[in-house]
Amino acid sequence: MNDPCRLPWRTHSCVPRRDSSRRATLTPNRQPYNVRQTTKNNGLSYLLIVAAFASPLIAQDARQIVEESQRRGKANSQRYEGVLEVTGPDSKVTRKSWQNWRLGSYGNSKAIIRFTAPAEVKGVALLVINHSDRASDQWMWTPAIGRDRRIALQDRSTRFFGTDFSFEDLEERDAGQYDYKLTGEEAIAGAPCWRIEARPTQSKISQYTLSRIWIRKDNYVPAQYENFVKDQPVRRLEQKDIQNIQGIWTPRTLEMTDLRRKSRTVLRLEKLEYNVPLKEEDFTVQALRREQ
Repeated sequence: MNDPCRLPWRTHSCVPRRDSSRRATLTPNRQPYNVRQTTKNNGLSYLLIVAAFASPLIAQDARQIVEESQRRGKANSQRYEGVLEVTGPDSKVTRKSWQNWRLGSYGNSKAIIRFTAPAEVKGVALLVINHSDRASDQWMWTPAIGRDRRIALQDRSTRFFGTDFSFEDLEERDAGQYDYKLTGEEAIAGAPCWRIEARPTQSKISQYTLSRIWIRKDNYVPAQYENFVKDQPVRRLEQKDIQNIQGIWTPRTLEMTDLRRKSRTVLRLEKLEYNVPLKEEDFTVQALRREQ
């Protein structure tokens, strides 16, 4: 018969005990187990398990936070009028306005931005067709020369018609195009936020090598983005004046700062509506040429 003390799955100890014939034999210890020691061991085991799985859970939680943020902000369509105030490095202020229409959301959406003022940019329009697995397709219509042109990938980092938004900044960011890491918690404008790092996957061509996102804990609205090229922060987007519009918590004021140029653009969303009736045929290059 096997010695019970040598069985690999045995955890209790063995001590000598005298039987009725007063012969000493080895038998398993029948005394009640030590509750304090067992609790201590269980606590140690729990800590070891947590330590072993901490990194995957943090990575998973970061993605879940971003996906939940996108889920809460999802709408079938959107329309608004934008009022922009651009402050240059010399503190000179210029004002512009545009109209925006979007059909769909997050990776499979189509959007048109059309300037309405000032006169020198009135009618200039941009069509953005977003994809879930790659960079967007973009076309711009310039009525002064009566020509549309496709925006090449290498041009996506340039400023969009004198604003501090680049062409890439006008894309919608699909969660599947990035790897995420939860790096801590931090308050933005007094609101507790998760701080998350997002790095583009190989399938996503981006000017940014890293983006930091602060997502509010109360309503899952991104309060701030900070975009990096290599190790240098180049653009910061702050989302403010958050209001509940048709059941969706929405920032009504967006402030984009170009950290290299020392300029900023404040975009205010007016007459904002969700789930408005829009047609697929209004989001084509042919429709882009039509004057509104």
